[in-house]
Amino acid sequence: MKASSTIKLVVPGIAALMGCLALRDALRPPAALAETPSIGARQRAEKKSFTDSQIVDGFLKTAFGAEYHLAGRVDRIRKYQTPVRVFVDGARADRQKQIGKVIRDISMRIQHLDIALTNERDDANTVITLVRDRDLQKTITSFYGPEKAKEIHDTLDPQCLSGFRKNESYEIQRSDVILTIDNGDFVFLDCAYEELLQSLGPINDTDSVPWTMFNDQVSMGFFGVYDQYIMNILYDPRIKAGMTVDEVRALLPSILPDVRAWVAKINNLPR
Repeated sequence: MKASSTIKLVVPGIAALMGCLALRDALRPPAALAETPSIGARQRAEKKSFTDSQIVDGFLKTAFGAEYHLAGRVDRIRKYQTPVRVFVDGARADRQKQIGKVIRDISMRIQHLDIALTNERDDANTVITLVRDRDLQKTITSFYGPEKAKEIHDTLDPQCLSGFRKNESYEIQRSDVILTIDNGDFVFLDCAYEELLQSLGPINDTDSVPWTMFNDQVSMGFFGVYDQYIMNILYDPRIKAGMTVDEVRALLPSILPDVRAWVAKINNLPR
């Protein structure tokens, strides 16, 4: 059972807020993962072979829509069209180090995404806030206000949260991620991967795809092959923010071979 649930929020205005709440060197996992036995076991058991239809199904189910929303259209592609710079706000050095490894892993595995850490908050368009579990609700309240924070707590009682603001062209402008630091390495890494990846665009959870971390019944703690397919399709340069399902479907036959080749190369999979 996943350590927490997931919800998506959309509020009206030119900039929409979409929040999600939830509870790998090239061919091997980062040390942060290798040192966590439960993650290593999941990696060894991971399914790595998928048909085109399985990949397309998961992409369309996660890149479009929103599990829960208040206003605004959710039937368009949402993604960064600019480099992503991540600032980590929190004093716990071990967790900051783990976040650095997670971001380097994501950067290595998504071919056309420029993502990296920055030491300057003013240079960041993604901010990760590290908090103690007992301070999570107070932090959510400071981000979203007391009314929405109470609704979030009553609905899900989450262990971590992420959200982003997009412009009228569906380009993500800023992301905010809140992670708890004191619920163990597995929960921390599981949340860090899921929230960071969802803050890049695929914010619709689905319980009908068993291989993705964007499923409340699935806990992984690492960036699996199936989700690498989803993220590499999303950040292929031919996929633009604001595209409809039909526009994306028309491009997928030409995009999938390139994405398959990249994911096979970076994971040393047979072609």
